[in-house]
Amino acid sequence: MSTGTAAASGGPAEGQSYGTPGYRLYVLLSLTLVYTLNFIDRNLLGVVAQPIIAEFGLSDTEYGFLNGPPFALFYALMGIPIAMAADRFNRVAIIALCIAIWSLMTALCGFATSFVFLLIARIGVAIGEAGSTPPSNSIIGDYFKPKSRANALGIFAMGVTIGSALAAGFGGVIVGLTDETVVSFFATFGMPDIHEQLGWGENFGWRFTFIALGVPGLIIALIVFLTVKEPPRGYSDPPGAQRVEKASITETLKELGSKPTFWTMALGAALVAFVGYGLFGFQAPMMQRLHGMSPGTFQLQYGVPLALVSAVGTFMGGYLTQVLTPRSATAVAWIPAVGVLVAIPLYIAGFYAEPGTLQLVLWGTGAMFHYAYLGAQYTIGQGVVSQRSRASAIAILLFIIALIGNGLGPQIVGILSDMFMRMQIEAAGMGDQLTNAVCRAKDLSALTAEQQAVCVGAYGEGLRQSMAATVLFFIPAAAFYLVASRTLKKDMVARPV
Repeated sequence: MSTGTAAASGGPAEGQSYGTPGYRLYVLLSLTLVYTLNFIDRNLLGVVAQPIIAEFGLSDTEYGFLNGPPFALFYALMGIPIAMAADRFNRVAIIALCIAIWSLMTALCGFATSFVFLLIARIGVAIGEAGSTPPSNSIIGDYFKPKSRANALGIFAMGVTIGSALAAGFGGVIVGLTDETVVSFFATFGMPDIHEQLGWGENFGWRFTFIALGVPGLIIALIVFLTVKEPPRGYSDPPGAQRVEKASITETLKELGSKPTFWTMALGAALVAFVGYGLFGFQAPMMQRLHGMSPGTFQLQYGVPLALVSAVGTFMGGYLTQVLTPRSATAVAWIPAVGVLVAIPLYIAGFYAEPGTLQLVLWGTGAMFHYAYLGAQYTIGQGVVSQRSRASAIAILLFIIALIGNGLGPQIVGILSDMFMRMQIEAAGMGDQLTNAVCRAKDLSALTAEQQAVCVGAYGEGLRQSMAATVLFFIPAAAFYLVASRTLKKDMVARPV
């Protein structure tokens, strides 16, 4: 592989992309695949949400906890030390190890026989996934010069939405498999009675979803380790860019202390993630409760299209940033603000529309505008610091996003859902007869027809109202992005010129 004259002489070719165009593309697509796998495994819980809620008898608040705070806390806590290691050691090896960890733990989610077991496995997924994104961002920063970096990171960020699409597509098919089909699959490996030995009971397609989509990650980890080359640090930076030898987390925080753009952008990104994680975790249950749509049907008819248009939105956000930056140096900050504001009425209209083409168009267009922000958070996050601090800066950014977005998003949606459900029951005049727990029961045959109707309506409408209320958090998110645009030019180190 030729890397140019400077590479041959042993020094970094400042301001030049690293490697041949073909290999550079391979590395970018490989890291995007890793990021995609990251979100496939992360999002599987949302794909099979209602079967898990029914399996373990969970309230929306309890499911929100499973999907939110513990995962986010461990993801956030582990991200920073792993990123610090990535600023010092071989980043490719770290990425490969983390892929193997989260893939194994994803598979173990399928063997969970209790809420606690599933919670522990999800924490394992979080620990593995925490170590992938910061070093990936750092590697991309060294392969691509600043002028090409925003577009490269926009492509990389598509892993979020592509991963969601594949989780919905594959997960939607697999979760719909009959128990007999799953048993036949295990029988080909000499384990025809594994479901009986592990006490899986019935309707365990959701378990096989975790297993089938978790195991392939172990192979991908090996391929990445063997085929992706570690680039010289700072190779693509322009002349005069600040160099910091082995920046510690303290040094990175000190550097970020004079960069208000980073903090306002981080809060904006965290609130956008808050909405995104909250909506994704509960969208399939909402449609099942309101319209009787099975998890598999929702994922194939809605989940895949929504994820694909979200990927388009992510790409367009990066592309528009690259095109408009020569005219407006702050485009990378104000484009996300415009996107999330436009998404608000589209999402709410989509939630209240009847199933069909119109609903999908409204909901999908909202998702497209929503996800235009993803590339911007990485472009700004690593662009305001020197190259030695990039991985640590991204880890700090992801720490904030994880705690606020992933940690609080599903939890708040769950809490609001249970609250609005109770309000619906009381509004129907049955507050003294029915409780949320009674209405969530698998068997409502002991209730009168009127009580059953109230329960079914409140269970679905409470969640829909919660989803609509959550979308309004886009308003402060947009405000933070606009504030970030005011200091962007002053704070950027790696300028896209």
